[in-house]
Amino acid sequence: MTRTNELKYTSVEICAGAGGQAVGLHNAGFKHAALIEIDKDACQTLRQNIARHSEWDGCQVIEADLNEFPSAQLAIPRGTLDLLAGGVPCPPFSAAGKQLGEDDERNLFPAMFRLVDELHPKAVMIENVRGLLDPKFSDYRARIVQDFERQGYEVCYWDLLEAKDYGVPQLRPRAILVAMQPEYAKYFQHHKPEPRELVTVGQALHDSMRARYDAVDDPRADWAFKRWYEKALEGVAPTVVGGSKKHGGADLGPTRAKRAWAELGVCGLGIANEPEDTKDVERDLFAPVGPKLTVTQAALIQGFPEDWKFSGRKTAAYRQVGNAFPPPVAQAVGEQIYAAFEAAAEAEGL
Repeated sequence: MTRTNELKYTSVEICAGAGGQAVGLHNAGFKHAALIEIDKDACQTLRQNIARHSEWDGCQVIEADLNEFPSAQLAIPRGTLDLLAGGVPCPPFSAAGKQLGEDDERNLFPAMFRLVDELHPKAVMIENVRGLLDPKFSDYRARIVQDFERQGYEVCYWDLLEAKDYGVPQLRPRAILVAMQPEYAKYFQHHKPEPRELVTVGQALHDSMRARYDAVDDPRADWAFKRWYEKALEGVAPTVVGGSKKHGGADLGPTRAKRAWAELGVCGLGIANEPEDTKDVERDLFAPVGPKLTVTQAALIQGFPEDWKFSGRKTAAYRQVGNAFPPPVAQAVGEQIYAAFEAAAEAEGL
């Protein structure tokens, strides 16, 4: 996954997490002015990766509660920002929770709209779970559209995008909203990708899994790798989940998800240590079902670049990965927003 456009348009991202959407939008040609996130481990992840990439120079990482964050801190004059993006918290609309929607204290749509009003960006991109598109939230969605219209925006689309259609080896449907000021909205073209051969778990993890088995001196390694690889070529992963801070350690999800992982030769009962930290090969590599995934491998399933590193202890790092927006999907949406800006500039002779 590489950058496709000149770094030409500015962006601010809220609820930035570990940077999945930020990586995708950067690769689409957006230069981040700020990434705002409340979790300290995720903020450290952002800082350490930004420090290693000179193209990210000038990007602030701001650890803050969005409900209390003053946009004046950004020092961005109203109307000059190109894109305001964010994956507002999913639990209020997730089928895995109580789906309290706007009544959930974690609902940050009001905070997002406050920033839209104060910054008045040319475009807004919001990512959330598919549950937000359920019929029970139709009235709330209508009010969101009306709020955009009152602020002078057109909602270009609100659609369900499936990560596996963008080369991500995972089932991960996300509800994506794009709104733009009218002079740009008329040039926005929303299109989903052409049908393509799916990238399987085996293809995505072949090299990293081979390296893990090669790092142990065990006569079972070749056989175990081949057993895993044969199964892992069969399909894409179930949705990688980050879980709640209130519940236990990291694993690969509920019972149904663990069964789906087992069919791909992966043990979902926990997360493995990275190869250099492996102490229990029976647990991490030779479980009866197959190997457990490392945090790095889970990130590859999400579509992160291999050199993107995650801060914090294993559970905190995995939670960041599981809650991320796959970079290739964010990049595809960002490229369409970028193209609309370019078309508008060309039409105006700029």
